[in-house]
Amino acid sequence: MANHVHVLLEPHSPLAQITQQMKGASAREANLILGRTGSRFWQDESFDHWIRNPEEWKRIRSYIERNPVVAGLVDKPEEWPWSSASHSI
Repeated sequence: MANHVHVLLEPHSPLAQITQQMKGASAREANLILGRTGSRFWQDESFDHWIRNPEEWKRIRSYIERNPVVAGLVDKPEEWPWSSASHSI
């Protein structure tokens, strides 16, 4: 998505550590591409949700994969190159 990221994962490290590493690595790369220095790329906030059963996991995965379609960026989830829908799992 253009202004946010959805990630569905099973954490094996503290969530704050995972978030910091993901935001740090992606911010460095994005700022290199954009030719920016000294500017914040990500906001401090994040939203997490604990998934309680397989049905909820499937529902959330479907929501995440359909997000670019709803935003009008692609016609089908499989067309979004950064989505799990575009890869065989």
